[in-house]
Amino acid sequence: MTAAAAARQILTRLHDIMASRMHAQGKLDAVVEIIGEALDSEVCSIYLLREGMLELFATRGLNKAAVHVTRMALGEGLTGTLVANNETLNLAEARAHPDFQYRPETGEDKFHSFAGVPIVYRERAVGALNVQHVDPRKYEDVEIEALQTTAMVLSELIGNAELIDEEEVGATEAQTGPVTVEGLSLVSGIAAGHAVYHQPRVTIDQVVAEDIEMERQRVYRAFDKMRDQIDGLSQQAEFGKGGEHEEVLETYKMFAYDEGWSRRINEAIDSGLTAEAAIERVQQRTRMRMREIDDPLLQDRMHDLEDLANRLLRIVSGQLGTAASQGLRRDAILIAKNLGPAELLEYDKRRLKGVILEEGSLTAHVVIVARAMGVPVLGRVRGLRGIVREGDEILLDSDAGTATIRPTPQVAEAFDARFAKTKERQAAYAELRDVEPFTRCGTRIQVLMNAGLRDDMANLPLVGADGVGLFRTEFQFLVSATLPQRERQLRLYRDVLDAAGDKEVTFRTVDIGGDKAVPYLASGEAENDENPAMGWRALRLALEREGLLKAQARALLEAGAGKRLRVMFPMVSEPWEFDAAKQVFDDQLAYLRKQKKLLPDEIQYGAMLEVPALAEVLDLVIPKVSFLSIGTNDLTQFLFAADRANPKLAARYDWVSPAILRFLRRIVQATVGHNIGLGVCGEMGGRKLEALALLGLGIRRLSITPVAVGPIKELVRQVDLKEIEQAMTGFLASPPASLRDALENWAKERGIDTQ
Repeated sequence: MTAAAAARQILTRLHDIMASRMHAQGKLDAVVEIIGEALDSEVCSIYLLREGMLELFATRGLNKAAVHVTRMALGEGLTGTLVANNETLNLAEARAHPDFQYRPETGEDKFHSFAGVPIVYRERAVGALNVQHVDPRKYEDVEIEALQTTAMVLSELIGNAELIDEEEVGATEAQTGPVTVEGLSLVSGIAAGHAVYHQPRVTIDQVVAEDIEMERQRVYRAFDKMRDQIDGLSQQAEFGKGGEHEEVLETYKMFAYDEGWSRRINEAIDSGLTAEAAIERVQQRTRMRMREIDDPLLQDRMHDLEDLANRLLRIVSGQLGTAASQGLRRDAILIAKNLGPAELLEYDKRRLKGVILEEGSLTAHVVIVARAMGVPVLGRVRGLRGIVREGDEILLDSDAGTATIRPTPQVAEAFDARFAKTKERQAAYAELRDVEPFTRCGTRIQVLMNAGLRDDMANLPLVGADGVGLFRTEFQFLVSATLPQRERQLRLYRDVLDAAGDKEVTFRTVDIGGDKAVPYLASGEAENDENPAMGWRALRLALEREGLLKAQARALLEAGAGKRLRVMFPMVSEPWEFDAAKQVFDDQLAYLRKQKKLLPDEIQYGAMLEVPALAEVLDLVIPKVSFLSIGTNDLTQFLFAADRANPKLAARYDWVSPAILRFLRRIVQATVGHNIGLGVCGEMGGRKLEALALLGLGIRRLSITPVAVGPIKELVRQVDLKEIEQAMTGFLASPPASLRDALENWAKERGIDTQ
């Protein structure tokens, strides 16, 4: 039996029950019997949320005496867990689950398998629909989908019969005083404005279809309208042509025209659901898949699909109002669970000051677009609907990863002062744009910027960087639906070099794989990596897929025609890897010579030192390279065995610690007397105190985020290298209890601003 047929069989019988004059309890009792029979299930039970506890309301197969007696808290037992997490459970052996709890009054000790789905009402799980069997077995997809469809019908029944407390669902104004929430900085910056919810809740009034063909036609018309909207949005971007955000929109458009998605919605309609319920049904399945996917990039693509589903649901229901369509009447901080790139583009840039998301990640498409728009974004802030009311004043500090809702006058005043000070400092940094960064003792320090998008190159003249010390070529791969062809790569690299003019650009060859996976290059090895950051990624993957590196090598060589080309290979751990990568370029160079193509005037090859093993063979590597660039982000996490994304390990991920600084000093000392360039291209170099330590170790080249160029230039002009070198020698010879505190005090005594 198909999922549609199974659900249709259940819905046909449920329709009569819902239309009957039977009291609510009788309807629930009838529902569990129908589901149990349809799925040949020995147990079917319904739990509902009452007074903050989940209560057994109806059952087939468990002891009837347990009805309205068995209660559990959210997060307690399997049922409490699936409701608290709003997730589906499918277990062959229930007792093996860490959250399993045995309730003797139910008589469930003889049952092994368990499947449960949440009953969702107004976007919140308010109950659970469970089935159990004596024999251990995993439930088929057809059974799970039938349960989920039934749970949607139950939510309508439950709401109409007032079986749950409205306060359990809609207590969105529980907090009225000031509160500060924390999240993940996705796009840096600070902003102030009033809370605007991106998406009013879409209410589905009818779940069961009266006329299936009519519902199908409603969906077809909605798809046509949605696709027209997406096509129109791609022509409305206000921040220039040719940027990677256009590739983001192309990928987004690909989802809008995906036949598989529309087919799944049609199948849900075939099961007997209305158009609205069918879209929501498929959307629930998408959310389930998102929870099962560990790959952050694929999760982000699923977010794009959910964004489209929300748009389609609003169209088909006629509930079209969003904050964007209604217009922003004052400075706004946008609040959303998640946001798609197309939806962000609908907002007035003059009024949209910031975005706060309940979800979101650094690789999300919307983040790339927000960065291009210059809008700060704070993500992974949980429970916003229970904290923020429409119109609340919000002070967003994405730099610090916080947002203050309904601030006190004193907090608002302090924020305004900081905002004004930030503007003043930015103006002061702007004045340093054309000033060369010489130290007090007269040494010229190279301050370059990192980039990864075509649009980033506009920052080069604005901040006065010496060039681009790290151009991350993988961004083009991450935002593309398919492998970027050589011609597209060539256009990007040529545009970047043209924008740089006489200033240098160092291109890092593609660093994908691991935690930067792309679906079109999926491999069994990468998918099974338990430690993606240390897995099959970067140069390892590129050397395995020689065609990938060949295409990039040729694109870079052709783009650099008549210019100096700098190429850097990521994650080199042994000398032979550098040799193999350079050989790919040499082969392409020979091919282009035969074709009588114009070639670069000079080519410099370098390696990123981010794998500690490479430091042990520097004597073998140095003769081969023109330059080395220390990638402090990966190097530090490898050295400390501390994942930088894990908040529990944040204290161990310290750049101003004797271990990492001594390690870096060894690298500097190993290059003394050799004619190679040495620099740092990680986040460490963009922080004032850390940059001060690097100068004391002998680092004279820093490649950092554009926003950090001004502050680091200011720092350089305050430093005497002999003084800081002597201080660092002392600190590392006999480390103080806190080297960070000692260095801060040393700088303060000399009037050096490290904040």
